[in-house]
Amino acid sequence: MHDTAELPELAGGPLDRSAERSRWMALVVLCTGMLMIVLDVTIVNVALPSIQADLGFSATGLAWVVNAYLIAFGGLLLLAGRLGDLAGRRNVFLAGLAVFTVASMVCGLAQTQEMLVSARFVQGIGGALTSAVILGVIVTLFPEPREMAKAIGVYAFVASAGGAVGLLAGGILTQAINWHWIFFVNLPIGVATAVLAVRVVPRDRGTGLRQGADVAGALLITGAMMLGVFTIVKPASENGWLAGRTLAFGAVSVALLAGFLVRQVTARNPLMPLRILGTRKIAAANLIQALSVAGMFGMFFLGALYLRRILGYGPLQIGLAFLPVAVVMGTLSVRYTDRLAARFGARATLMAGLVLIAGALVLFAQSPVRGGGYAVHDLPVMLLMGAGAGLAFPALMTVAMAGATPADAGLASGLVNTTAQVGGALGLAVLATVSAGRTTALAARGEGTARALTGGYHLAFWIAAGLVGLAIVVAGTVLRSGD
Repeated sequence: MHDTAELPELAGGPLDRSAERSRWMALVVLCTGMLMIVLDVTIVNVALPSIQADLGFSATGLAWVVNAYLIAFGGLLLLAGRLGDLAGRRNVFLAGLAVFTVASMVCGLAQTQEMLVSARFVQGIGGALTSAVILGVIVTLFPEPREMAKAIGVYAFVASAGGAVGLLAGGILTQAINWHWIFFVNLPIGVATAVLAVRVVPRDRGTGLRQGADVAGALLITGAMMLGVFTIVKPASENGWLAGRTLAFGAVSVALLAGFLVRQVTARNPLMPLRILGTRKIAAANLIQALSVAGMFGMFFLGALYLRRILGYGPLQIGLAFLPVAVVMGTLSVRYTDRLAARFGARATLMAGLVLIAGALVLFAQSPVRGGGYAVHDLPVMLLMGAGAGLAFPALMTVAMAGATPADAGLASGLVNTTAQVGGALGLAVLATVSAGRTTALAARGEGTARALTGGYHLAFWIAAGLVGLAIVVAGTVLRSGD
């Protein structure tokens, strides 16, 4: 009788409460690592003019400060996710933190163009290792659907809103100190995150590297991804999408991707078992992710240019202008989206968010050349974008991870991140190229600089809205039944 009476007390006793706190602390640590990675993508954009002036980059060379990171990051995410399944996700997370933190220090110390670009490439490797396994850890820490939705909401907020926060942080650090500190700030964060991760993130054994990591498949997909991103950010943007050099690089990338798919069918222990794409939800969620992120990346990049070149904002003002995106997104992601998804379903919540994102882009496509004000024309865009992303991305990640088995959680996590990065890089390249082409055409017809620039931005925003519209169609058709 005594033992039986104590069972309820033990179930809610100190040990259970301690384990519960440890789980949520682990989530905070994982999201801090993710925030550091995401911040780095946009924090650099604000500092680019200062980096160019200090190290003497040409306009073409300056792009490689961003491109070197994207090529390594996007190319290695899928491999990093699979390594997490095999070698243990905590091990890969810690290894990525170490590489990223050391590379950040080298970036901050860089005194030459070559040193900075090389360190940025290594930073991308660390970023891929760190971020690819985080979702996999989260879904194993929070197996109960309601808790998983809430945890993924926190992660989605960090992964999405970090871009807006990065613009603000970049403006503050660049104006208050110098551009070197946008990299140095990662050092204490990286060290503290690693120390806490050792304490609160549970150790997992993985399935074992002796099963085989499919080295041939890893080389094929990494080569395809890196060459694909390179094609997007270099020959396509410089020579045009139909130029011979662009088509040649693109053809090689497609051939490597085809070789990878053949390898996955024939390999005994494939890097990416194609069964993961046989699940309708996972395949649809990754397509929606690519389309919607492509539209949002264009909004952040070209929106910042609009505020700078048309409204004359400085770096800090640009960061503050985007701050409402992060605030609204965070409020919804962390406190309300999981409840809405539980009541109305992840699909309905996702579609509502995508509609708001598309509406924000349509609104931005009508921003005036002159006579516009932030409160009237730009703040509504930021609020709609924040609300849409705060609803859409937590629901989308819930759908994307729902069909993954525990053994494939790292792979599914890496796949979600990969489609986001590839979609973002592709969308940014397309929208920036289209915008520049439209601006050039308008200037050739005698339009003033401000009107020509705004015309280019408008066209890009309309295309971005169209990409999100396609995502809405996919969500409404492919995800038509069940959540």
